[in-house]
Amino acid sequence: MIITSNKPFEQWDELFDDTSMTVAAIDRLVHHATIINCEGVSYRRKAAIEEIK
Repeated sequence: MIITSNKPFEQWDELFDDTSMTVAAIDRLVHHATIINCEGVSYRRKAAIEEIK
């Protein structure tokens, strides 16, 4: 299973009503997980900016 997010775990509190739900969700997702952090410019965002110009 692959799960992607544009928010780091520190900002996941915005997604859930309760902090304990956030902690539980992250705990279950990262247990035995391989986390790959990709950084860089979003191709979709870059293309959208180019369209505006």
